[in-house]
Amino acid sequence: MMEAVFGSVAAQCVLLYLQNYSEGYARGIAEKFDMAASQVFKQLHKFEDGGLLVSRAIGKTRVYYWNEQNPLVADLRLLLQSLLESLPEAEMTRYYR
Repeated sequence: MMEAVFGSVAAQCVLLYLQNYSEGYARGIAEKFDMAASQVFKQLHKFEDGGLLVSRAIGKTRVYYWNEQNPLVADLRLLLQSLLESLPEAEMTRYYR
């Protein structure tokens, strides 16, 4: 849908997942979308390096969530919420419920 804006389908999936669930980890997101964990991990690192996300270690798992200190995050989340609300019900049920 918006992969041209976000750069890739993987980036779009990661951002929409985080918008819906507020936080996530690479393997969990990858399993939800049937993607390679390395692909998701790359996107999470890119967004963390860009200041959109922050992470913390919980045991051996690195959990990513929104960097609310970044002034762009609030507007990005509004856009992502609009995208989530416009998804077909079948897609919402499959990936976000």
